[in-house]
Amino acid sequence: MNPSLKRRIKELGPWFHNMRLGEIETAPDHFLGDYPAFKWDGFKHVVPDDLAGRSVLDIGCNAGFYTLEMKRRNAGRVLGIDSDPRYLEQARFAADHFALDIEFRQMSVYEVAQLGETFDLVLFMGVLYHLRHPLLALDLLYEHVVGDLMLFQCLQRGEERIATLQDDYEFSEWNVFDRRDYPTLFFVEERYAADPTNWFIPNKAAVEAMLRSSGFVLEANPEREVYLCRRGRRPYMVEPPPA
Repeated sequence: MNPSLKRRIKELGPWFHNMRLGEIETAPDHFLGDYPAFKWDGFKHVVPDDLAGRSVLDIGCNAGFYTLEMKRRNAGRVLGIDSDPRYLEQARFAADHFALDIEFRQMSVYEVAQLGETFDLVLFMGVLYHLRHPLLALDLLYEHVVGDLMLFQCLQRGEERIATLQDDYEFSEWNVFDRRDYPTLFFVEERYAADPTNWFIPNKAAVEAMLRSSGFVLEANPEREVYLCRRGRRPYMVEPPPA
């Protein structure tokens, strides 16, 4: 075992992504297990094995597990962004360890318009429920950076069934909102799982409805919380009635 490598990994910790750098795991005692490798195994088949010539943007890249996987699949330009400088330092260290040419920048999802470019594949994994303005984020991705495909994951709680709903309801309708399968965002006022950045946790119906309302077509749902989406036609945005 390389003692200097082990020391540097410890200096950069704690790590949320368990990654194998040489013989050393960065988060061997992760509360979720071998995360995110075990999750990746459940949906990696929906990502093309060869991404040659395609550009990839990983939003909320953390220590870069998925960013590195995209480069290993021969992607061309790969950019990982995160708002946390500590995660970006971990990601740069991991990419350098494997000699992978990946760019990393510190920026928020709300700043993606500043990139001034679209990407063939956008990864938006494990970010939405950490945002105070989740629909704004999806709108910004649709408008500015998703050129074709988006790989999306979001923590879900509540009912997993998908409601069959009418296109419209009368103002006097109350009962539909009592249905457990109605699209629902649970608002976390203080914190969830000891994390004050967990703001909105959707049920499955809400995840799918939010993606559709932002203009994304759901191509596949290979794992419970993961969707492969394609950029479709944006639904007509109705102006609100005058106050």
